[in-house]
Formats: sequence, structure tokens, C-alpha cells
Amino acid sequence: MSLDNSSCNLASLNLLKFLKPDNTFDAVTFSKAVELIITAMDISICFADFPTESIAETTRDYRQLGIGYANLGALLMASGLAYDSDGGRALAAAITSLMTGTAYKRSAELAAVVGPYAGYARNAEAHARVMRKHAAATDAVRPASSLDRDVLHLASKVWADGIKVGEQHGWHNAQASVLAPTGTIGFMMDCDTTGIEPDFSLVKFKKLV
Repeated sequence: MSLDNSSCNLASLNLLKFLKPDNTFDAVTFSKAVELIITAMDISICFADFPTESIAETTRDYRQLGIGYANLGALLMASGLAYDSDGGRALAAAITSLMTGTAYKRSAELAAVVGPYAGYARNAEAHARVMRKHAAATDAVRPASSLDRDVLHLASKVWADGIKVGEQHGWHNAQASVLAPTGTIGFMMDCDTTGIEPDFSLVKFKKLV
């Protein structure tokens, strides 16, 4: 559901790595990791090879990225939250919002330095409207506990700051986040669960071609 002849660079974070010993989610470190990875992902577009010239052209004009996460199921289990619970949904929503908001904030900061993506001018109004919808959705999330409340508070601030920078300078990337399945890389990252899925087995095997 994107542009024809385009590509999206993917990268995922293992959420369990951000669970602190006191059983709180390290939102600040998570946000800094997203900033770093988005910057690296954007730089990699300049050095990437693509199957066709049209795909290369669209990718460089729109600079679509797909930062995401894996191991949500393990994070919820370690936090004592049921997958299908208000607490589980609130934590997932808060983390997703923080990740996406931080990614677009960094994209706006990149635009302030090197300019917006080539296709931004004719999409400026629509892009800004989508950003405001994301921020409004974040405001609509209802915290279930202190675990997700702190994450959500930082997410709201990040969205407000990012939109402020973006409305002044534009955004450097037409897209920043994707929650990919992470089936293979999730296991390579030593994740217990992949993507946003709950755990499905105590023992797992994966055959690669």
C-alpha cells in the first residue's frame, strides 16, 4: 500500500532489551536508539543498490523508511501483562507512538539540515495532516498503569516537538515506520516472540532456503 516501484528500508528493535531491572520500560534510551537508527537508515539510502532504476529513483525521491520492533509478546510476559488486556494494549500503543513520533521528529530534524524529500512539496499539506492525526491518536490512548503512562507522556512531547519542527522545515522521509513480521531477524536477535505476535510455542524451528 505504497508508491509503485518503491522500496522501504527495514530495521527492528528488540523491545525486551529496554526493560529495566525495576520492571519499567526505558523510554528515554528507546527514543535515543530510534533517533540513531533512523539517521543510519536514511544515510543507507544513499549507498544502496536497487533492482531497477525506477525503484532507485522513487526510493531516493521519497526516502521511505520502516523502523519497527520485535519481541512485544516477551515484553508483555516479562511485565506480567496478558497479551489481550487493557494494560498490554496500552503499553503497545504507547511504545508504538513513541517509536513513530521519534522517527518523524528525527526526519523533521534531518529536513531542517538537508531539506525535505523531493516529493514533499506536492504532499506537504497531506503529510502534515497525517502527522497531526498521529498526535491526536496518541492523545486518545488511555494509560492503564505507571508502566505505560511514562512512555505515553514522552510520546506526546515528542509528537508535539516533531510537528513543530516539521511544519517549519518539512520532513525528510515520506514514511518512517512499519511493524514488519520480523520472523527471521527476530530469532537472529534472540527474541522469544516475533513482531507484535504473542508466543505460539515453547520450542520453535525455522528452516531457511
